[in-house]
Amino acid sequence: MRRVLILGGTAEARALAAELAADPGVRVVSSLAGRVTNPRLPVGEVREGGFGGPEGLAAWLVAEGVDVVVDATHPFAARMTASAAVASASTGVPLLVLRRPGWQEGPGDAWQRVGSLGAAAALLTESVARTTGLSATGALTGAVRVFLTTGRRSLPIFSGLAGVWLLARSVDPPELPVPANVHVLLDRGPYTVEGELALIREHRLDVLVTKDSGGQLTTAKLTAARRLGLPVIMVNRPPLPEGVRLVDTVAAAVEWVHG
Repeated sequence: MRRVLILGGTAEARALAAELAADPGVRVVSSLAGRVTNPRLPVGEVREGGFGGPEGLAAWLVAEGVDVVVDATHPFAARMTASAAVASASTGVPLLVLRRPGWQEGPGDAWQRVGSLGAAAALLTESVARTTGLSATGALTGAVRVFLTTGRRSLPIFSGLAGVWLLARSVDPPELPVPANVHVLLDRGPYTVEGELALIREHRLDVLVTKDSGGQLTTAKLTAARRLGLPVIMVNRPPLPEGVRLVDTVAAAVEWVHG
């Protein structure tokens, strides 16, 4: 029996687990980080919690007799992907990275790509200085209203920006206390274009800040931004470790596991 470890709680990870679990010759264990309350669970055996870094993961792979690892974590789970690459190299257990394709800018979009969350925050600061101006005392007047969909852990990077009001949407609530310039919206996709249009209009939002997660579950916000002429600050994905094999479909990952 081939033993497969799938890393990640993404839709692609769940789809891959369902495909592989249907094969009686494959034993699938899906590992979830445990950071999301009430996650959508995949088919088959599930393990929750971290491994203790690359050394802990390597020890677990050897102890469990794992034959192959598929990293189907979120495209921004750079630390887990790095740990998987190190553990694979040290144990000889083959590693495949499964990543959904990123989003591509199209006609009518007004995107500005940046390399990090910090760069996105810096760009917002520049936007505030350009659009709101300074009062006689040097204080910013008005506020840029930001639709922030980069996850609750990124909130501290943006919540301290002067002249910025944030509508921060996440699955789970951020750590308390929530700053006065932040309105938290707890919600989970998939979203509709009509719903996103209504949300942007209701809160009079000026700009969307998001990460290039890809996929269809949350793409409605980009369509809504295009229709309303809303600028988008798009945070690029972190680079993959050198030498890892990458596929972008579940079918390709299934073929690799069986091969």
